[in-house]
Amino acid sequence: MRTVDERLALGIIGAGIMGERMLNAVLGQDGAPVRVAAVWDPAPAALARMAAAFPAVPRVADAAAVVAASACVYVASPPASHLTHAHAAVTAGRSVFCEKPLAVDVAAARAFVAAAGVRGAVNFPFASSPGVAALAGWIAAGAVGRPQRLTVEVAFAAWPRPWQADAAGWLDARAEGGFVREVVSHFLFLSRRLLGPLHGLRARADFPVPGRSERSVEATLRAGEVPVRLTGHVGRTGLDDHNTWTLEGDAGTIRLRDWAVAERRLPDGRFEPAPDATPNEAARMVSLRRQLEGVARMTRGEPHHLATLAEALEVQEIVEGILAA
Repeated sequence: MRTVDERLALGIIGAGIMGERMLNAVLGQDGAPVRVAAVWDPAPAALARMAAAFPAVPRVADAAAVVAASACVYVASPPASHLTHAHAAVTAGRSVFCEKPLAVDVAAARAFVAAAGVRGAVNFPFASSPGVAALAGWIAAGAVGRPQRLTVEVAFAAWPRPWQADAAGWLDARAEGGFVREVVSHFLFLSRRLLGPLHGLRARADFPVPGRSERSVEATLRAGEVPVRLTGHVGRTGLDDHNTWTLEGDAGTIRLRDWAVAERRLPDGRFEPAPDATPNEAARMVSLRRQLEGVARMTRGEPHHLATLAEALEVQEIVEGILAA
C-alpha cells in the first residue's frame, strides 16, 4: 500500500547558494519535519545545477507552480524580488519563510508585514544557533551583569566573498547588495533578539565605486538601553570573513566570534570558548535543521522561535538607514 508523506510540503524559489543549503539541510536530515515539494529559479543554468545535484527534487515551470505545490514557500531569490514572491504565497494561503533582508523597500515591507500577520518568518539562523544559545544562557545566569556596551565588527578581504562570485551581479550592486544587508543584518537581529528594540541610529556609509555596494560603514545605535557601536570594512583584512559581537557588562564580557563560537573573557583578558563550541561550518547545518523545525511549527500555527516579520522589519529599517546615511 502506498503511504502518504505527511511532512510539511516546502517549496523553494531560488536555486542559488541559500536554496542549495536549504536543500542539503532537508535531504541530509533523517526524520526531517519538511519535504521539498518544488524548486524553481528563473535561470535555466541554476535549475540545471539543481537537477544534477538533486535529481529527485521536483523542478517546476514558474513561481506560481511552487506556491501551488507547497504549504510553505521558502523565498531564496535576490532581495528585490522577496516581497513579490512572499505576497503571492501569503495571498494563496501559504506561509512564507523568507531570506533576509525582508526587502529593500522599507515602505513596501511595512505594508507587507501589516497585512501578513503571523504567517511568515525570516531566515536569521542566529534564532537557532547553538552559539547564540550559549550567549543567552550566560546572560541569564548573570555572567555579564548589567550590560554596558555592545561592539559589532565585521571585516572582509573582498566583497562579495569568494564563494559568492556567481551572484556578484546583485551582491555588489548598490540597489540590493552589500555586506550591510547580507551580513550586518544578522548581527542586528542578534542584538534585537538578546537585548531589545533597535533605535537611535547615527551612521555613515562609504560608496567609493560608482554603482557598487558599500566598502565601509560606521554606526552607533541602541539595542534596548545598551549602546551599540558597529563597524564594517572591506579590504582591511586578509580574512575572507571575520566578525565579532562583543557584549560587555559590569560583571563580565562575552562574545560570538566568526558566526558560531561563543566565548567568555577570562580575568587575564583572554577569551575562552564554550565547552561545546564548534566552527561555523559544523554549526551551520545544526542551525538550519533547527530552523526547519521552526518552519513546520510556524506553518501549523504553533509557537516558534524563528525571526518574526516584525523583528525582520525592524532590522531592515536600521539596515536601510545605515545605507542611506
